[in-house]
Amino acid sequence: MSFGQGGPFDGPGGSGTPNWDALAEESEAASRRKRWMLIGGGALAAVAVAGIVTAAVVNSGGSPDGNPTARPTSSGEVTEPDDKPSFPDVSVPPPPNPRDYITDPKKDKAPLTPATLFPEKTMVVGEHTYPRTNTATTNDCTSASQGPLGSLLSHNGCRKLLRATYSKGGVSVTVGIALFDSPAKATRVLQQLKDGSNIAPLAGGGVPSTFCQATRCRTLTNATGRYAYFTIAGYNNGKATETSETKAQQIGRDGAAYAFTRITQRGKDQAAKVAEQQAKEAREKAKQQS
Repeated sequence: MSFGQGGPFDGPGGSGTPNWDALAEESEAASRRKRWMLIGGGALAAVAVAGIVTAAVVNSGGSPDGNPTARPTSSGEVTEPDDKPSFPDVSVPPPPNPRDYITDPKKDKAPLTPATLFPEKTMVVGEHTYPRTNTATTNDCTSASQGPLGSLLSHNGCRKLLRATYSKGGVSVTVGIALFDSPAKATRVLQQLKDGSNIAPLAGGGVPSTFCQATRCRTLTNATGRYAYFTIAGYNNGKATETSETKAQQIGRDGAAYAFTRITQRGKDQAAKVAEQQAKEAREKAKQQS
């Protein structure tokens, strides 16, 4: 404790009474220095402990929470932990092409009947609807055709001919779908087909026998895959269709669009069934490997 000028006492010639304000300031300064020394020492200790923990984690190849982490190699590269989860190597084949199932007879194995080809009681095409009136199927394709079409079907190996008639508002259409062994044979029939040759109209179910008999009707033909399809459309009362009329023309076009849709859907249904079976087999294989 200093007793010179500015000390806690008055100094030489002073009254000798302690300077209590100075003593209080000196005591407070000493307390602050002590606190800073304690804080500094604690910080150094914390840094040292953190370094020890880090070194232990690196040496053990782990992390503070116990989970495995990547470890640096001697070359500086990071390696992945050895206990990564593994998954079974199971590959699923690409989805089948629906067109293959209406093109290849080895794949096109679904039942082919009026019930499978014309399942709906109503033909719906866009905003147009037409009730179904009758269906028929035959393996003798010539018996369900008229004109030169019969011999063309026979010579090109027609396997089956299915027909369905739809009617509304005094007009009807018979849709015919013929099955061949290959797309080439189906196309050849269309190339050789002449005017006035088409499938035979199918009456019944409210459609009279006068429908497209010995009168002019509208016809359309086309093919997709190994199927050729035909339509004949006209008036139920036997009236001949005119160039300017639209009712028979519309139902004929709708019938052709519906035939194409039904053949295409046959391919989609078979492809979907095969894809479902493939997915099932893949799941079973994954289960066995897990």
